[in-house]
Amino acid sequence: MFKCKNVNVKKLNDAFIWNKQEVESLSPKDKFIENVKAVLIALLAALILRQFVIASYNVPTGSMKDTILIGDFMFVNKFIYGARTPTWIGIPFTDKGFYVPFVRFPAITKPRQYDIVVFEYPRERRLDYIKRCVAVGGQTVAVKDGNLFVDGKPEGEIVPLYRRFDPEENRQIQYFKVVTANGKSYTIRHALYNSLGINNFKEVLVPPDHYFMMGDNRDNSQDSRVWGFVPPENIVGKPLMIWLSWDKTVPGYRFFKKIRWERLGMVIR
Repeated sequence: MFKCKNVNVKKLNDAFIWNKQEVESLSPKDKFIENVKAVLIALLAALILRQFVIASYNVPTGSMKDTILIGDFMFVNKFIYGARTPTWIGIPFTDKGFYVPFVRFPAITKPRQYDIVVFEYPRERRLDYIKRCVAVGGQTVAVKDGNLFVDGKPEGEIVPLYRRFDPEENRQIQYFKVVTANGKSYTIRHALYNSLGINNFKEVLVPPDHYFMMGDNRDNSQDSRVWGFVPPENIVGKPLMIWLSWDKTVPGYRFFKKIRWERLGMVIR
């Protein structure tokens, strides 16, 4: 059982009244300065929280279907793999800026095989990607006819050689003109699964402290098969849960239909 100490209500009330009177006695200029200070402190706290603790990200592509969908908004744990200071300083919403040395704080754990990881794209570190870690340093990776092998053992499903895609999600698209019997012509957009040229490569050894990342939607994912291993300094964080899921295929006026209610609060694994 907890014991409550006696509280002098009169003193608390007097202190509240004194603070209220002090605020009311401030000049308009002083009130403005105090408001600016409060806003700056709130912004600073939000920036610190986003940089070192937790941040919100949204997913614009389908490379992680069906685990993560286009339009999913998720919270990402940024301290589990070791929070770090900013790596890029620049003008917001532009590419004007420069890279700076950073400091990484101690991590709770390193990315493990099968973890879904947010990381900086190795070819352009200002871009954040999300993929699944299929192999870590010291493991071997190979892909044969679309089938993934880790340490010589098959992993996951065998993907069909050809499959149709949503053209908006895939960059490799072939166009065909078809002329029907009635003389009318139609243009058909068809994306070929093997057009990426990444469904067969020989076994490679993942370097120490590096990671081999792949999208769960392997036949429509630009990943380590294309741009190689992810170094440890590029690791950003681990997704926690989906706080909003927005279906872009539903018209805007059907607001409540656009939200995928069944995905709200879903833990990402």
